[in-house]
Amino acid sequence: MVRTVIVLGGGISGLAASYHLIQGPCAPKVILVEGSKHLGGWIRSVRRSDGAIFELGPRGIRPAGALGARTLLLLSELGLESEVLPVRGNHPAAQNRFLYVSGALHPLPSGLRGLLRPSPPFSKPLFWAGLRDLMTPRGKEPDETVHSFAQRRLGPEVASLAMDSLCRGVFAGNSRELSIRSCFPSLFQAEQTHRSILLGLLLGAGRSPQPDSSLIRQARAEQWSQWSLRGGLEMLPKALHNHLTSKGVTVLRGQPVCGLSLQPGGQWKVSLGNSSLEADHIISAIPATVLSRLLPAEAAPLAHVLSTIKAVSVAVVNLQYQGAHLPVQGFGHLVPSSEDPTVLGIVYDSVAFPEQDGNPPGLRVTVMLGGHWLEKLEANGQELSAELLQQQAQEAAAAQLGLKEPPSYCLVHLHKNCIPQYTLGHWQKLEAAMQFLTAQRLPLTLAGASYEGVAVNDCIESGRQAAIAVLSTESNS
Repeated sequence: MVRTVIVLGGGISGLAASYHLIQGPCAPKVILVEGSKHLGGWIRSVRRSDGAIFELGPRGIRPAGALGARTLLLLSELGLESEVLPVRGNHPAAQNRFLYVSGALHPLPSGLRGLLRPSPPFSKPLFWAGLRDLMTPRGKEPDETVHSFAQRRLGPEVASLAMDSLCRGVFAGNSRELSIRSCFPSLFQAEQTHRSILLGLLLGAGRSPQPDSSLIRQARAEQWSQWSLRGGLEMLPKALHNHLTSKGVTVLRGQPVCGLSLQPGGQWKVSLGNSSLEADHIISAIPATVLSRLLPAEAAPLAHVLSTIKAVSVAVVNLQYQGAHLPVQGFGHLVPSSEDPTVLGIVYDSVAFPEQDGNPPGLRVTVMLGGHWLEKLEANGQELSAELLQQQAQEAAAAQLGLKEPPSYCLVHLHKNCIPQYTLGHWQKLEAAMQFLTAQRLPLTLAGASYEGVAVNDCIESGRQAAIAVLSTESNS
């Protein structure tokens, strides 16, 4: 008898899980349930009539490593190769990134020469931070905050400027709260395995086998730093949706799940307001806190663990300027919390992907707002109006990039609770969740950004791994 798998959540993780569930010869019946009308989660692209593209969420995907290669393979399987816009290794957007400190833009040093030279805003060449790393003994704690780890191994300046900014850019989070083990596992493992970040990154953990295709080989040969799609990144979830429906997957949109209950035979009952579905297995690709509110009483210990994996909000403000020019060419810049608590960073969209500037072309930048400032406003119940967020973004673009004229076009989107926070001890939460699922033999598999990576590649991989786990349990049953 064909078993039924219900996938909760139509973001990129849920779409990827559904895709990989139906790849094998004995595919289960798959039903994808999404609470909103929109598929793709935080990936959303707006195309204006003049051809300009504005990304409301992620705007570029890294091709590096096994995960990056697998996403490129997925593109090829979906027939999207001709739509790829690469940023090649010799491009300014690949080579130049900046920090905004003390009211000025500073290029991040790269290469051996950059490490040996004085490079503001750091008071000494970063060579000394590398030397400190080589001399520092291995940490003894099973986990550590990103700030503590960076300060111990690389010094206070690298911790408070570079790693603080990186945590804000990737997680919109606080480096003094986030976990090094969960947020930057390669750095944590480098110290554990080789006693040094530098030695660990140089020697590596041994190359994992990578998939191969002409697109992967091209990306490697041209040293792509990132890529997008001609019509915006939302082309990827749309292509996945089209593929799933063509293969007989039922996709339900605008159907928020009200509750989950276990039937006497071990099946799940999924309540959808006025109707319900039954499933032999569930893959949950919805946020951990949302799932925690849906679980039945029998899974109360799991619900408690999941409820502690919080997320933060980010405001994304897309701005376009006619006849304007940037003071520097690069991917964008990050802003440490000590410099400006409101602005996480600004991405120079037109530098990386000028093909999406529209006709006539206009300079596109995206200002990311978040951090403690936004959390405080939310906690106080203050209304976060589009006008307030646009004003903050325009002031940042004027002060930090010299874009003082009013923009010709603006889009404001507040993504509430969009980036999970892997705080200190996050690994123990995951361990507790997996132990409960295994001990209770619950037919439930977890996927998505709440657990082991917030980047698009991580989410796609979590969906793939969830599908593999479900198919392996089916073959063993």
